[in-house]
Amino acid sequence: MSAAEKPPVRTPARAELRTDTVIHVLGVGASVAGGVWLIAYTAAQGSATLVTGVVIYALSLCAALTFSALYNTISHGGAKEILRRFDHSAIFLLIAGTYSPFMLADIGDPWVATVYALLLTAAVTGIAIKFTMPRRFDRLAILLYLAMGWSGAFILGPLSDVMNAHVLTLIAIGGALYSIGVIFHVWERLPFQNAIWHAFVLAAAVCHFGAVTAFAEGQLL
Repeated sequence: MSAAEKPPVRTPARAELRTDTVIHVLGVGASVAGGVWLIAYTAAQGSATLVTGVVIYALSLCAALTFSALYNTISHGGAKEILRRFDHSAIFLLIAGTYSPFMLADIGDPWVATVYALLLTAAVTGIAIKFTMPRRFDRLAILLYLAMGWSGAFILGPLSDVMNAHVLTLIAIGGALYSIGVIFHVWERLPFQNAIWHAFVLAAAVCHFGAVTAFAEGQLL
């Protein structure tokens, strides 16, 4: 039996699937509406770098939640396996995209640009692996997600020069929620495991959306 044909650890109940679907519908709807609003808000009077960062972030958020919804609502078949690659690849996009508004700001520290370049390189590498070697390095990919997500800690000093405590707190809470959620992502025998994981993802995404919005507001003052 190939990795692609490997059956799930357990079959989720209908209530679990419905709950997960509701979470995804809320997430996709909110990300599209929020993304359109945020882009319009910053485009009205923001700098080119701010608007670019916000557009990258909004598109990556919509892509991640949309591909997750599509992958998790299709029960089986070849399309599901293809969507799995897009779903997992979009996580790399979301991590790099979430950092974009902050790291593209005029901070003036070359180390920030270096970390951002490494983030983009890691994202491209991760996406390439997901598409060319699906299911080969799933556990390693989770570690790479976490490493990319917390890479901002290495440039906390320069970032704190352009972020207030409110923005930093929201970013940290969002990162913590994503990290805690991973426990449920790998806990496949737990009932409602997938729904719980995606609830953590949605809560973390809300925190990071708030952080990007607050940061954009500060840049527009």
